[in-house]
Amino acid sequence: MSLLLEARSLRYIYADGSTGLDGCSLAIRRGSRNALLGANGSGKTTLLQHFNGLLKPTAGCLSFDGAPFDTSRAGLNALRRRVGLVFQNPDRQLFSASVFEDVSFGPLNLGLDEATVRRRVADALAAVGMAEQADRPVHHLSFGQKKRVCIAGVLAMQPELLLLDEPMAGLDAAMQADLLNVLDTLAASGITIVLTTHDVNFAYGWAEHIHLLVAGRCTASFRAVDLPGEASALSGAGQPLPTVIELHRTLVARGVVAPHPAPRSIDALQSLLAPKERH
Repeated sequence: MSLLLEARSLRYIYADGSTGLDGCSLAIRRGSRNALLGANGSGKTTLLQHFNGLLKPTAGCLSFDGAPFDTSRAGLNALRRRVGLVFQNPDRQLFSASVFEDVSFGPLNLGLDEATVRRRVADALAAVGMAEQADRPVHHLSFGQKKRVCIAGVLAMQPELLLLDEPMAGLDAAMQADLLNVLDTLAASGITIVLTTHDVNFAYGWAEHIHLLVAGRCTASFRAVDLPGEASALSGAGQPLPTVIELHRTLVARGVVAPHPAPRSIDALQSLLAPKERH
């Protein structure tokens, strides 16, 4: 896969003098699923906001689709049509009275005709499973529904890259499963996804590529399938091995299952333990 987004030696100093990014470099490949994994304060959100042009680096550079970021007003508007950002707290992003009005805001600002806007809104709401909620007041929605409407608002802009800040935060198990289905559908449609998380189990099970952040710097980037061999890098980022890997290694040591392939979820591990059908 070709590179879609690249950050080189990014440094960012906040107005109070604190360091948000400290020489951060990483690359995002087109059509891939990426997790920025790190503890609170590691720079995940700051980096995500650079990817969308909300923050401008103090030093270093960013490129999208092979071209350096254009930080003029017109350049940033063009970038944000291609790179959509969903905040952790949906109430920061939702401001219209109804679901339809909120999702249509972006396309209307593009100057699209009414028929095109309606089609985009319908497609975006259908993609996140909220088509039947189009006329509902935003303040009547659950927290999980609000998150999905935020995603729909970004999707209506038809972005190439979708950025999500801690998308699972505040969701119960059922809502997390619903949102995972949405993300899987979007990834299957070809949208590149980058999300932040501090949950190594989620990152390992969902992502194709994992990028470790520590104190404003990307200390390692690797394929998720290679994570079992990255224990040292994970430890340096204050991250344990995923629970499923620990369980799998215990079962391998006892001769219960084969060492390869390493399962990436508890369900996958259970399938290894299930009795094989005899033919």
